[in-house]
Amino acid sequence: MLLAPMTVLDGFGHSRSPGPDVRAIPLSGAGDLRPNAENPAGLYGTEDGFRAVNTLRPGDEPVRLDTSGYAGARRTALVGDVGTDLAPSLFILAFLALVADAVAVMALTGGLAFASRLGGRFGGSGAAVLLAGLMLLSPATEARAQDTSADAMVMAAVTQTRLAYVATGDSQTDEDSRAGLSALSQFLASRTALEPGEPVGLDPSRDELSVYPLIYWPIDPAAATPARATMDRIDAFMRSGGTVIFDTRDQLAALPGRSGASGSASAQKLREMLAGLDIPPLEQVPPDHVMTKAFYLLNEFPGRYIGSPLWVEATPGADEVTGEERPVRGGDGVSSIMITGNDLAGAWAADADGNFFYPVVPGDARQREMAFRAGVNIVMYVLTGNYKADQVHIPALLERLGQ
Repeated sequence: MLLAPMTVLDGFGHSRSPGPDVRAIPLSGAGDLRPNAENPAGLYGTEDGFRAVNTLRPGDEPVRLDTSGYAGARRTALVGDVGTDLAPSLFILAFLALVADAVAVMALTGGLAFASRLGGRFGGSGAAVLLAGLMLLSPATEARAQDTSADAMVMAAVTQTRLAYVATGDSQTDEDSRAGLSALSQFLASRTALEPGEPVGLDPSRDELSVYPLIYWPIDPAAATPARATMDRIDAFMRSGGTVIFDTRDQLAALPGRSGASGSASAQKLREMLAGLDIPPLEQVPPDHVMTKAFYLLNEFPGRYIGSPLWVEATPGADEVTGEERPVRGGDGVSSIMITGNDLAGAWAADADGNFFYPVVPGDARQREMAFRAGVNIVMYVLTGNYKADQVHIPALLERLGQ
């Protein structure tokens, strides 16, 4: 009985499929067979049963190759054993690229003009040394890292809708905002067709704002008033179609037995922040506003607290525009600014296990659910604008089309 070759070893010890020149071995005496050209070392038989032809057998001793017959032969390396070391060349190219990048950064930041002025004072050779030192000490690497991080934030925002909040610098306030918007995003994904990504904390003085439809800004009375340039960026964001929710989180001060929220430290801080901006006239969300029916039917917008009105841009009365009754208001655009004192994020904030950070006040059983619904309506209103308002014009449109 013969055993066909199944897999054999080549001269480098690699397993391979047998070629046509490999012959079968007899079953009897296979264990004593020494490998040869026709029967190289390997396995013979099938998966169900096979025999091995080993390269060495127990007791075999390796012997030194007798090279006496190769007298006068020239030794040479195997083909492919010699390579080219590219490390020095690649290092030089990388260094030249670093120098070019440093020069470009200095040109953009005015460093070359500074080096030129110093060169006129210290001479050409000194200027060359100084320029080299400035290039090595330039913040090119840090700038590239910041640009990369900023680009990553922008790409994440444009590839998936994300809610944003302003990082105040207070760790607890920032964590409340992050956790609150994260929980609201999960609520949106479970109740609507929108599936937002994780919320993003922003520094309004330097981060790109235009890629976010809605920014939540909790007012911290202990924080420094933002610089005018920062508020100008916020103003430009609102003018270009973005919406900012300013949450003073001070409605607790307006509860019975406490002083009014309008005079709270948070309200005063918000007045300082908005001073100098061209803020449009504001009004409390009226019963017929688009936001009251953007997704759920609501008549108030509670948060951790209840009772503070939600202020939005005032819309002209019906008689101021056409003199006709308009059952739905605010349908031609989205309010660029919203102001509340109900601490919206405080009602939404929860940990990974769904445990809420804070109790709601006064603590009605449905208050937290209504706070989430208020958040859904706000987001839907910001993202869809006037689609609800347009519905009231359907009869007139159908009549015009002759339907």
